[in-house]
Amino acid sequence: MTEQIVSLLVLPQALPPALSGCVGTNRAPASVARQIEANDDVAAIGLWLAEYHDSPHTFRSYRKEAERLLLWATQVRGKPVSSLTREDVIAYEAFLAHPPATWCDDGLARRGEHRRLLVGPLAERSRRQALGILAGLFNYLVRAGYLAGSPFVLQRRRARRGTRRTIERYLDRALWEDVLRVVDSWPQHTARERQRYERVRWVLRFLYETALRAAEAAATDENDFHHIRGRWWLHTVGKGGVEGTIPLSDGLMEDFARYRRFYGLSAVPAVDGNASAILGIAGRSSPLTPTAVYQIVKDAFRRVANTLQEENGAKAARVRRASTHWLRHTAATHQAEDGTPIHHIQQNLRHSSIGTTSIYIHAEEDARHASTTKTPIVTSVP
Repeated sequence: MTEQIVSLLVLPQALPPALSGCVGTNRAPASVARQIEANDDVAAIGLWLAEYHDSPHTFRSYRKEAERLLLWATQVRGKPVSSLTREDVIAYEAFLAHPPATWCDDGLARRGEHRRLLVGPLAERSRRQALGILAGLFNYLVRAGYLAGSPFVLQRRRARRGTRRTIERYLDRALWEDVLRVVDSWPQHTARERQRYERVRWVLRFLYETALRAAEAAATDENDFHHIRGRWWLHTVGKGGVEGTIPLSDGLMEDFARYRRFYGLSAVPAVDGNASAILGIAGRSSPLTPTAVYQIVKDAFRRVANTLQEENGAKAARVRRASTHWLRHTAATHQAEDGTPIHHIQQNLRHSSIGTTSIYIHAEEDARHASTTKTPIVTSVP
């Protein structure tokens, strides 16, 4: 497993000894107890990535940042990752803000050794995220006894300008009902039209009620549905390997039964079955990728937006921006509006901090605005 994951670090060529990290200036002294056997930077970073092998989305994101840093350090700075200093980290952040055209060339492939590593300059938020991921990498290597210290620990904490205290990427209840209404009006004259309709109908309702991320939904199969004390629950393993159980309503289970019957499956998920919760368009049981789930939702929102364009351009524009993660935000927001206790919403979304969940509490802000401006509270997009 480790060797396979290490090999996924795609570099244009093997690193010479001077750049491999075998003799990096920030390597921990021999007196420090080593927790890993890796003796060069590529192997050490590969082991860090191995910790995330069961979280594909996180793995891909972390690998991208690690490969960028590796190539920048060896090709631009001319030193191994294990020799980087605080000055190098500052220079790397500046590089991400203003990368050379050779790193952003549209003519380069998206994959392989000679691929495009950046689409363009990274915005401040993206740079902050990249440096945060790399800080985690260096902390891991320090704890592993591979590095003597991390140049990221000196980074000052910056106030986040313009950070919103509430989430705005969600569909209010009226707009959500519009989405379901438009989907229900789709033509179903051919077998393929019926297949697309039944799948989109189920996927939207499934993601909305469970607040699952695209990767979590893609990985769900009928074994994850459990009937306990007369109630249905969904078991999921989410971001960072966090496990959770999500309560499922009778209404959602009826929708699931309808979806399964359409494909000739039993209405109730089989205890020892392995059919995916979201099937292929023709009912194939092989699991979809997170990207496929994301595209199903994006395509559905695009079609809905085209229909709504004639009714209301503002509604159409908002729906066109929506994605799978908007459904997660929509679910949490509607649960809060329905009076669901915040600690229950926290458990449903598997947040480690209740502070994260509080960003979905819009009611207090709406009430403050209404009392200040002497206007009634509006719950739909105009």
